[in-house]
Amino acid sequence: MLWGVLKKSLVSPSAMSYAMMNRYSEIKEIAVNYPMSVDPHPNEFDLKRIARMLEHRVRYRYVSPVVQPIEEGYLVVSPCCSRNIDAGGGIIDIARIKYDHPKREWRLYHKDHQLAVWVLHSIAATLHELVASLNEDPSRVFWQ
Repeated sequence: MLWGVLKKSLVSPSAMSYAMMNRYSEIKEIAVNYPMSVDPHPNEFDLKRIARMLEHRVRYRYVSPVVQPIEEGYLVVSPCCSRNIDAGGGIIDIARIKYDHPKREWRLYHKDHQLAVWVLHSIAATLHELVASLNEDPSRVFWQ
C-alpha cells in the first residue's frame, strides 16, 4: 500500500497529502477510541536488558541471578550463597524494579528480609543508571 501511495505521489503531489491525511484520521480515531491503558512493563526487551546489565555486578559474581516479570516491573532473584538470609542457600529476592509511567522514572527496591517488605532504595531517570546502583551495591542491601 505504501509503495502505491508513494508511486502516486510522484505523479501527483496532492495524492500523497490526501493519503497521509486519511491515515492520520484513522490513527487519531484509534487513539481516541482505544486509549492505551496497559502499562508497557514488564516487557521482553527490558527483561533481557536487565539480565545483561546484571552480568557486570560487583558482588556475588559466582551465582546466576534471574530476572522475572512481575506486575508493573521486574523481580531479581538469586541463590543465597552467603547463607545470611537462607541457611539452605535457596532462592531469595534481591531487587524489585518498577517503572513509574506517569512520572517517567525508574524505581529500585531492596528487600528487608527480616520484615519481609520491599523498601524504596533509589529513583533514576534511566534503567541503566538504576541497575548500575544495583550492580555496585556499596551498602550491601541487595547482595547480602
